Amino acid sequence: MSTLKPLQIDVVSDVVCPWCYIGKHRIESALALVPDVPVKLNFRPFFLNPWVPREGISREAYLTQKFGSVEAYKGIAGRVVAAASEEGLVYKPELVARQPNTTDCHRLILWAEAIGKAPEMKQRLMELYFRDGGDLTDVNVLVQAAADIGLDAEDVRKRLATDEDVARVSADAQEAAEKGISGVPTYVFAQKYAVSGAQDPNLLARAIRQVSAEINAQAAE
Repeated sequence: MSTLKPLQIDVVSDVVCPWCYIGKHRIESALALVPDVPVKLNFRPFFLNPWVPREGISREAYLTQKFGSVEAYKGIAGRVVAAASEEGLVYKPELVARQPNTTDCHRLILWAEAIGKAPEMKQRLMELYFRDGGDLTDVNVLVQAAADIGLDAEDVRKRLATDEDVARVSADAQEAAEKGISGVPTYVFAQKYAVSGAQDPNLLARAIRQVSAEINAQAAE
């Protein structure tokens, strides 16, 4: 019996993008629909708001700059909250008090990848932000999140105090932007087909099956 070559899927997204929160759940739902297809899922960084300083800014200042006013976001937020709820996810925008720069979040995801826990790290950070209104600019919050998924708290605290992997995360995010990715989440299949937006799991499952069949047919030639 021939062994299928795993399909690489790169999920380009940001921790503070609500559609990425929904999109992560949808790609995982899609994978559950095609359990016979081997997949290697990678989480790749993207900066939704590269202009936010490293120390973060108040949520009010952020919403005013991005949407014109706090009120202007309420209508948009309502739609996203409803979409998240349909996935069984909780988004409470009223709890978010601080808008982070996500460089450190992406560093944590990269470090978690080394122990095979990138999806768990990403999920933990997103839940903290969207569900709990956690301050992702607070190093104690980040260290605790890392410890929650099995990373060593003191090691993470030391590493966060340095510039380790800042350049790497920034370069990866820049590369995504240079490849034309402007809307996230974007799912890149086999490094050649991109699907943008938090698509329906059935559509994603069909794409997974189709591209997997194609790469395995090519490998067999």
